Amino acid sequence: MGEHMTDIILILLLLCLVGAYFYTVRKRKKQEAAIPLDSKLAEAKNKELEMLKKKHFMEKHKEKQNKEVEGHLVNYAVYRLSVKEFVFYAVIAGAFFAFVGYLFYESIIAAIVLGALGLLYPKVQRKTLLNKRKEKLKVQFKEAIASLSSSLAAGRSIENSFREVVTDLYLLYPDPNTLIIREFEVINRRIENGETIENALLDFSNRSDMEDIQNFTNVFITCKRTGGNLVEVIRRTSDIISEKIDIQQEVAVMVSQKKFESRIMSIAPIGMILLLKYSAEDYLAPMYQWSSRGPVFMTICLGLLVFSYWYGQRIMDIKV
Repeated sequence: MGEHMTDIILILLLLCLVGAYFYTVRKRKKQEAAIPLDSKLAEAKNKELEMLKKKHFMEKHKEKQNKEVEGHLVNYAVYRLSVKEFVFYAVIAGAFFAFVGYLFYESIIAAIVLGALGLLYPKVQRKTLLNKRKEKLKVQFKEAIASLSSSLAAGRSIENSFREVVTDLYLLYPDPNTLIIREFEVINRRIENGETIENALLDFSNRSDMEDIQNFTNVFITCKRTGGNLVEVIRRTSDIISEKIDIQQEVAVMVSQKKFESRIMSIAPIGMILLLKYSAEDYLAPMYQWSSRGPVFMTICLGLLVFSYWYGQRIMDIKV
């Protein structure tokens, strides 16, 4: 009986071992079958990850290039003063206004109040600098379209003509930071990147905020799209714009002397008051006493002086 029980136990152990063996083999086969699938999934994920990284890199690179290009673009309708420029103009204007305030009222408080107005002067000067930059761009643009007209008349294509303009401009303006050179380099770069020349010119004309450049761009785009005689149209447009700019320059030269005389006449009363103050102080003393209403008359004189300067500059602002 005991021997039979021993055999039964051995048989059961053997069956368990065989079952465990088959179970292990089956599990191993499942794992081996699953490994290629997992490797394929992992490989696919790696490829997808690499594509995403590459796409992200290209987007960043493109964004960087766009920022570099945008960094060269200037909005000519806006002039932003640097901190150094703002401080310089504010200090100079504040010192001058404080001097005028003390000269007219002989009061430190009046000098401080008028000197504080110097903080508003950079805003006025910003408009002046903006107009100067536009005038500079206008003169440079006249040379550019003259070169473009000559290149087109010589038989060059539009794209090659725009490249030739940059070469000619470097002969006239050796500085690579010249406004018109930078603008035409941006136009050529956009054309090389596959952008149409119409869009590149249109962007430049919109940023220029100048009627002559906008008119030239409109004529150029219309002629190119309708298939007109581009060479002849550009030549005539170039001549008209050049003549207009020449007339504006002649008027500016004629008026410049009168502007200078107007500024001298505006400063002359200040010089006369300063002369009387230090040469005949008793003669001018009643103008600083409230009992004789002297400061009231000084205020009226100062207001007339400011009004005459403003009105004189406005009269001299002749637009063609």
